[in-house]
Amino acid sequence: MTLPRPFSLAGLLMAGLLLWSFSVAAVEPDEILDDPALESRARDLSAGVRCLVCQNESIDSSNADLARELRLLIRERLVEGDSNQQVLDYLVDRYGDFVLLKPPVRPGTYLLWFGPAFLMIVGLGASVLYLRRRRPQAATAAGPLSAAEQQRLKQLLAGSDAAQCGPERQK
Repeated sequence: MTLPRPFSLAGLLMAGLLLWSFSVAAVEPDEILDDPALESRARDLSAGVRCLVCQNESIDSSNADLARELRLLIRERLVEGDSNQQVLDYLVDRYGDFVLLKPPVRPGTYLLWFGPAFLMIVGLGASVLYLRRRRPQAATAAGPLSAAEQQRLKQLLAGSDAAQCGPERQK
């Protein structure tokens, strides 16, 4: 099978590389620390910190100005000798638990962690109650068929059987 001209292998490769380049971290060369160990710690920390502008993206992959400032702040704190936990504590004290992509499970964040499951259970319960309390359909609410209705039903069913079976059945 050959690909049409616009979809050549080289074209697909170029498109893939282009898409991949968009997912590369937004850390700029002037932000990178000289010490590889500190830079590795900074990358690990910034991968778990939420961009306060983008909100569903880590600061490591965000191009927002605030994300850049937070990346620089993390590197500055690490150069000063703070541990990873001290840097995270500083950010949480300054911005709250929201700055963490995975906030801790504690009473203040129970709604965040357990709210979706609670809403799902409530929704399922409401659906079950609705289906159980739903009024029966009109045909079942009217009661059993009278003798005349049963006779008419038999005639209709016999007529539909004859129509489905073909001309030999109708004799």
